[in-house]
Amino acid sequence: MLRWALMFLLVALVAAFFGFYSLEGTAMWIAKVLFFVFIILFLISLVFGRRVPDV
Repeated sequence: MLRWALMFLLVALVAAFFGFYSLEGTAMWIAKVLFFVFIILFLISLVFGRRVPDV
């Protein structure tokens, strides 16, 4: 998911460079949403993935 966020960020930067402002805004918004979803899922996996069952 982080890869998708980085790809949309790259699309947004290229679109901004060439002057496609509506595409740039949309791609930047998608990249931002995907990045925050990635961070939330990463934190959840850190909290719940470290639990060791009692033996």
